[in-house]
Order: sequence, then C-alpha cells, then structure tokens
Amino acid sequence: MTSRPRSLAILGVRVDDVTYGEALEFSRRFIRSGKPHLLVTVNTEFVVSAQKDARFRDVINTAALSVPDGGGLLLAGRIFGFPLREQVRGTDLADRLAELCALEGHRLFLLGAAEGVAAEAGRRLSTKYPGLQVAGTYGGSPDPGRDAEMVARVRQAGRVDVLLVAYGAPAQELWIARNLERLGTPVAMGVGGVFDYFSGRVPRAPKWMRDLGLEWLYRLVRQPWRWRRQLALPRFALTVLWSVLRRRQAIVSLRGDPLVCGGEGD
Repeated sequence: MTSRPRSLAILGVRVDDVTYGEALEFSRRFIRSGKPHLLVTVNTEFVVSAQKDARFRDVINTAALSVPDGGGLLLAGRIFGFPLREQVRGTDLADRLAELCALEGHRLFLLGAAEGVAAEAGRRLSTKYPGLQVAGTYGGSPDPGRDAEMVARVRQAGRVDVLLVAYGAPAQELWIARNLERLGTPVAMGVGGVFDYFSGRVPRAPKWMRDLGLEWLYRLVRQPWRWRRQLALPRFALTVLWSVLRRRQAIVSLRGDPLVCGGEGD
C-alpha cells in the first residue's frame, strides 16, 4: 500500500479511494507513528455543507485520511470516470477501529453524544471485544469556549491511541482540527450518531438494507425529523449533474482532455 491513497475531488472535496482494510492499515501506521492524525468520513451531506463552509472544506481536504462514507459518492465517482472501490461507512469503520484496539492493545476514548451514551457505548464495546481498553468516556461540548476543558478531560485519561468524537458534522471535525495538536492523539475521527448505535439506544438498519444503500431510508422512517438533512441528497445529485454538464461543455469548447471530477465552484 502506498503512503498516500489515490484521491478524487468531488465538487472540490477530497475523497480517498480506500477500502476498509486499507483504512485500518493507515490507522495502524498512524498509531505507530505516534503523531496526531485526523480521519474524516465524507458523505453527501459533507460535500453539500462544504460548498458553503470553507473551513469545513479545508479540514476535509487536509485530513490525513478522507474515506468514502456514502453511496452517493460512489455513484459520483462512476459518473466522473473515477470509480471508488468501496463504501467505507463511518459506523462500521468506528466498530473496526474498536476491534483493532482490542486486538493490538491500543487505548480508545469516546467523546461526545448525550449524557451517559458514550459510557454505555464503551461498556458494550468492551463486552463485544474482550480486552478492549476504554481509556475514558465523556459527553462535553464542541463549543470553542470549552476546548481547554475537553482537551484536559482526554489528556487526563493517559495514553489515548484512538479518539472517536460524536458531536455531529461539521462541529466534530472542526473541534478535532482545532485541538488535534494539543491532544496528540494518533487517530481522531468524527463519528456523528455512532455512539447511539453502539449503546443500543438506536437500532441500525438490517444488513440487507445497508447492502442496498438504503440505510438512509431506514433512519428516515425511524427518525422522521431527519427529513431536512435528507435534502442534501437531491442537492448533491443536482450539483454533480450540473458539474458533468459544465465539464462536457468545456471539453467541446476547449477541446481539452476530460477532467477527472467536478471542481470547486462548478
């Protein structure tokens, strides 16, 4: 495996062409290095948000690893002629990182979510993966005014090899980016509502629905209040199609080589 994966820029947002196995191997390398690294799990909502939030876009594009979480990204890759090999769901990657910690003796910290959820998620992960060392759990807040407190909470736990942060995007990614150097955590990743799944508070979609790319529909049925967030999907699709049309027009008018993907501002 190369030191850097191949990457696709979808509407100006970097997405790395990695599989689950490669994402875990990169995580191993990051932990061995002892240096801080940010992992981001990009989905269509991330791409749509990044069109208007330059800070968020910069955080994604400068992350150590930006995995393709979201079937819409795989479709966009095929449209742009740069097919991504695998959808790396953030929920499953977080679970596999916990398993990696248990197998290789790394220490895991769970930060964020509602009160008590991270603690219950830690307990259940420890049962699922015997030997897992949960260095600590804490709810806290992504408010910049509380950064010093949050960093102190994590550092008081001693060595932390993997930090999962559940404040929702983009707050969790911005929080990690602001504090990563002070934390010194080799692997830090935003995980959204993953602790709700790990704790048993919210059930996941059946595997067959996840395999068909319908997990979003299951979540919408169980949590109808999410409908506003789902509007990102059609916005993303329309923006990608417009980018393709613009690209084709440019190719016809300039007779240049096809671009690999839609660029920022297309």
